[in-house]
Amino acid sequence: MTIKKNEADPRVIRTRRLLQDAFAALIQEKDFESITVRDIAERATVNRTTFYAHFVDKFEMLEVKLMESFMAIINRRISGHEVLNEETIQSIFLGVCDFHKGLSTMCKRRYTSLGPVFENQIKEQIQTILLSFIDKDKMQSGPNAQFLINTASIMLSWGMYGAAYVWNNEGCLISAESFVKQTMPLLMNGANELLG
Repeated sequence: MTIKKNEADPRVIRTRRLLQDAFAALIQEKDFESITVRDIAERATVNRTTFYAHFVDKFEMLEVKLMESFMAIINRRISGHEVLNEETIQSIFLGVCDFHKGLSTMCKRRYTSLGPVFENQIKEQIQTILLSFIDKDKMQSGPNAQFLINTASIMLSWGMYGAAYVWNNEGCLISAESFVKQTMPLLMNGANELLG
């Protein structure tokens, strides 16, 4: 049971940061499965009750860490983009590659097991980002327009995630920039519905 807390309280922010920093350090040292709430609390110099006041369990902590990391990377990549075009899609794709590479660095031993754990959340977030760039006023109308746009955004988000995952899992044999440049024509064929 989590305790209600004031998210803006500097003490709450500081404690959450201590817990997240402790978790980040531990994941460098141990497999995720072997990290306990006690380990995190001890490293953060707080008690387990304090941990549970902020997080339900270590899985929620991991999810928060991954989503914060993902959004920070994506926001850096799409900063300044205002419309959905090939350049924006390329920036998002590069961000997904950056995320996978960072995740495998953060969780060296368990990337292949952790990568897919939050796959759905990341794919949904990519889809949300793609859809956020679509100008609803300029959207094509018709009985299937919304269905086609949703389907195209799903295909793009899944394609970006899967391609970046495999690229990273196979050892990043070429740079992310080269990989994305070579695969963009494949993605853009699927993006035509979103670009109108």
